[in-house]
Amino acid sequence: MEIIMSKSHLRVLSAVLVVVSLIAAACGDDADDDAEAPAAPSVTEAPEPEALGTIVEVAVASEAFPTLVAAVQAADLVDVLNSDGPFTVFAPTEEAFAAALDALGLTAEDLLADTDLLTAVLTYHVLPLAAPAETVLTLDGQSVTTVGGADIAITVDGNTVMVNNATVVTADIEASNGVIHVIDTVLLPPSGE
Repeated sequence: MEIIMSKSHLRVLSAVLVVVSLIAAACGDDADDDAEAPAAPSVTEAPEPEALGTIVEVAVASEAFPTLVAAVQAADLVDVLNSDGPFTVFAPTEEAFAAALDALGLTAEDLLADTDLLTAVLTYHVLPLAAPAETVLTLDGQSVTTVGGADIAITVDGNTVMVNNATVVTADIEASNGVIHVIDTVLLPPSGE
């Protein structure tokens, strides 16, 4: 029996063979390929923004406040400053801590060992609210109560913001539970606080 195919039948048969070949290739054995190909990213998916850490996490990650971080750990305030807050922390520079220790006649070890003094000093640097720079500027001439219960005075003179006798040298370091402002002097609570 002789089969005669027309040109149109040959085209259809060729198309069917191409489709069958593609399907066979797609369903073929991938035993040689143990790793799956990663899914192509969706064009509509936006990357997640990097999450901010807590005040303690931001201070640790910056590596700019080793004495402050050690003090917070020694005073057992890590959990407090990792909580929801919000908080504003006036974080003294390393130079500010060195000057304060010298003025107090203490070593860093002495200060870290005196947890009552350490807690009083540290809580005097923390406000129980988020106060970014734009908020701090509105507090000119006012007193604000710290977490430790004593008040600090905020003054603004042009571009200079003072917290008691300390100057804010860097503002608005954001954290998930508040904000950090860097100051050039350690704040000492009034005696009896």
